[in-house]
Amino acid sequence: MPAVRDHVRVVVQRGGRPVGRAGLVRLLWVGGEVLTTVGVVVALLVVHQVWWTNRQAAAAAQEQVQALEEGWERVGGAPGESSAPVSGGGGGGGDPVVVEEGPSGAPVPRASGSASPAPGRSAPVRVPAPAPVRDEAYAVLRIPRLGLAVPVAEGVDKRAVLDKGYAGHYPGTAQPGAEGNFALAGHRNTHGEPFRYLNRLREGDEVYVDVRGRRYVYAVGKVLAETTPGDVGVIAPVPRSGVKPGYGYEAAGSYITLTTCTPEYTSKYRLVVWGALKTVVGAGR
Repeated sequence: MPAVRDHVRVVVQRGGRPVGRAGLVRLLWVGGEVLTTVGVVVALLVVHQVWWTNRQAAAAAQEQVQALEEGWERVGGAPGESSAPVSGGGGGGGDPVVVEEGPSGAPVPRASGSASPAPGRSAPVRVPAPAPVRDEAYAVLRIPRLGLAVPVAEGVDKRAVLDKGYAGHYPGTAQPGAEGNFALAGHRNTHGEPFRYLNRLREGDEVYVDVRGRRYVYAVGKVLAETTPGDVGVIAPVPRSGVKPGYGYEAAGSYITLTTCTPEYTSKYRLVVWGALKTVVGAGR
């Protein structure tokens, strides 16, 4: 009788289940959900950065403007009650002026023919005002053509000044009304974007700087549509581009410089607007 051999069946199982059509569909579905979620999160971040931060910064900046103006009114009135021409950097005609230092630390024009103090009475004591506190708002910039009114703070730190929707004063440059260059920076996009439409300014447009009841009126004279971020000549005492020497001024005067990024939503280049001092309003205070 032939020997009977037991046949042992060996079943080898694979380490995982084969991925069929249904599994592939499910995998694609999960992947789509993940991508959709990521897209929504990114969209929300963009909305927050571009829209919500604008609203927050713009609203807070307007509150600061109001607070500054109310403070000035309590101690001596608002700008606009009287005017006096000034010399240098923008003309204005009228009598030659003698520059005296006022409460804000900026020069106050006085007609050269004005009367001297009466005998026995002393002349006003000139007490220099302290320099603006860094990162603190101390002036208001107004540009009628743009419908703009924003606080001006000392310094150009992004978090402490620019991201609040303020215009920042470059440290080391002149103060409003003084000989030299009162140079400012501001965001063009996001965080209140006060300088978004700076490119719309044209020669002759007026720019106001209000400080403690006194208004300094500048007239736009020149625009530099594009220069490099390192072109420090644009904020020099006599502003003139070091990258494009054909743009700027050659004579000393009282200037204002407004700088912002360009093109929009980038920081590759800088847009520059220059103006010269034209009139001081409320100078009799």
